[in-house]
Amino acid sequence: MNRIQARALAIATLILAASSNAWSQPGQTASAPAGVPAASAAQSAAAPINARQADRALRRQVYAAIGKRKKISAGDISVVARGGAVTLNGTVTDASQINEVAEIAKSVPGVTSVTNKLTVQKPFGGA
Repeated sequence: MNRIQARALAIATLILAASSNAWSQPGQTASAPAGVPAASAAQSAAAPINARQADRALRRQVYAAIGKRKKISAGDISVVARGGAVTLNGTVTDASQINEVAEIAKSVPGVTSVTNKLTVQKPFGGA
């Protein structure tokens, strides 16, 4: 078991080393570009991670707000958040819930816009 873990760690290290060189621009090393201090490069690398964390947190807040409404089945709704813009995809059981879910999402602090792509779920009978 320890051998497998050691091999996996070694492979992951090799992949990480190879990918850091693959992403650098021609004529530059994998470290900070010429003329840019190392601290500045570290901050710019951390910015996308913080943005992703903020998007995930906003997504969870929208899900929680939708989940508080017991009559709405949030299991068939997906929420995508990017920089405050929220996109709703999936299905709801009633046409009135489409606008209701959008209003709930708009009421969450941090949401700047809502794109509503929700549809009404058709019954299994096909009617």
